[in-house]
Amino acid sequence: MITDLWYKNAVIYSLNVGTFMDSDGDGVGDFIGLSRRLDYLHGIGVDAVWLQPFQPSPFKDDGYDVTDHYGVDPRHGTLGDFVEFTHAAKSRGIRVLIDLVVNHTSIEHPWFQAARRDPNSPYRDWYVWSEKKPKNANEGMVFPGVQETTWTWDEVAGAYYFHRFYKFQPDLNTSNPRVQAEILKIMGFWIQLGVSGFRMDAVPFIIGTKGPDVTKPVEQFGMLRTFREFIQWRQGDAVMLAEANILPEDDLEYFGEDGDRSHMMFNFQVNQNLFYALASADTKPLIQALKATRSRPASGQWGQFLRNHDELDLGRLTEEERNRVFAAFGPEENMQLYHRGIRRRLAPMLGADRRRLELAYSLMFTLPGTPVLRYGDEIGMGDDLSLPERNCARTPMQWSTEPHGGFTKGDKPLLPVIQGGPWGFETVNVAAQRRDPDSLLNWTERMIRARHEAPEIGWGDYEVVQTRDPGVLALRYDWRGNSVMVVHNLHHEPCEVRLKPGTPQGDRLIDLLGNGHSDADADGRHTLVLEPYGYRWFRVGGLDYILNRQER
Repeated sequence: MITDLWYKNAVIYSLNVGTFMDSDGDGVGDFIGLSRRLDYLHGIGVDAVWLQPFQPSPFKDDGYDVTDHYGVDPRHGTLGDFVEFTHAAKSRGIRVLIDLVVNHTSIEHPWFQAARRDPNSPYRDWYVWSEKKPKNANEGMVFPGVQETTWTWDEVAGAYYFHRFYKFQPDLNTSNPRVQAEILKIMGFWIQLGVSGFRMDAVPFIIGTKGPDVTKPVEQFGMLRTFREFIQWRQGDAVMLAEANILPEDDLEYFGEDGDRSHMMFNFQVNQNLFYALASADTKPLIQALKATRSRPASGQWGQFLRNHDELDLGRLTEEERNRVFAAFGPEENMQLYHRGIRRRLAPMLGADRRRLELAYSLMFTLPGTPVLRYGDEIGMGDDLSLPERNCARTPMQWSTEPHGGFTKGDKPLLPVIQGGPWGFETVNVAAQRRDPDSLLNWTERMIRARHEAPEIGWGDYEVVQTRDPGVLALRYDWRGNSVMVVHNLHHEPCEVRLKPGTPQGDRLIDLLGNGHSDADADGRHTLVLEPYGYRWFRVGGLDYILNRQER
């Protein structure tokens, strides 16, 4: 049944095992430590955790350079520890999603080592080679300014190999049927160990054609359908969450018009325009992005996020819009990255302004789709701009005022814990905020509960409610005869708006986050006064909505 799609009304929590909790004191987080923190995640109310790569790796790219797709890096524990973790998560009703990194491997992967040593190796065609350096070798880099080429000469192989990412990450030839069969084996293996789905890394590069003569890759969308059929054959409610920073006109190709490809996709278009709206108090481009990404199959779902483990990519904005976001949230050169994004965490970007933080999270929780929360953002963690590239926002979780923020008993964490100043673990940590009823952590927990109790947002269709103020965004969600309306003021000043919900039940608005109910005037309009960066969640009609919910 369509109502069995658990991800429609879920909250997903993103984390890196290596920076969450270290149980053995070696400075690297592990699955035993993560298992010990499951009660924390359960208490917040998250439905699923998404784990960044934990497989064996030289860790030149934070684990995304995999050397064994069927193992656990010894620093994180064993396969047995992983199975214990998935079992413990399941017992708490938490699903586990893992990164599926199959666009490339580490240069140290046995497949690549065999391929480079012998042109007759069966693994030779698992990668992409060229005898001559292609003319477009200096185009299409994922990390401009850091990465110089997409083709690198290999002395052992006597040929150039293709790498869309860093040179130590050679691309797999995913058009090869044997590589595709191996991808299915990898997915099946982890599903058997308790995984409920995959966040597929760099999907356009997985399904795009590759080769020295390819100037414009062609997406092979049938691969997505094959992957989906396989995982749902193995486990009916398993999901594929695609990372695909694409234009809206291509969205349905990734979802599949019949809903037979990706279950979910991150909405990069909305994410970028959301930050422009926060920087400018102009919601018009955000509304356009919402409308442009509106079409999706009934089973499809957007993943809405604020920050993740990468930079805030602003490449889809106009130059003027991008510069405005830079000026507001990343004005210094060391805050920017790859000539297109900001590498900071959310709290420092918003100047630790609690009002703006709440506004941003309220928007994330109420945009069309499923919210994806980054670890540490629930306590307002900061960043360490002295660390290179994206590592500045990947520092260890700050649990307490114990040494190294309670992350490890070891002397040297893999990445340093932030200490001292406004973002140090001495000031920002879970233990202190758990004891403070007004903390950001406890506020986030209440918002997650409120989000679960408003399934209209995850399941329903939406309409933009006119406010006649470009700095105020009002959305109404309708599902099974009930409606929820959310209103956000992006101005730094208070404002008053008059609006009409547009439903027969709209004479009364019940405030879901407080006691400020609103009754309509004779014209059926509501007058709302919103404080600076204020937000309201309303149920349209009465609180007997569950009794009134229609079956279909």
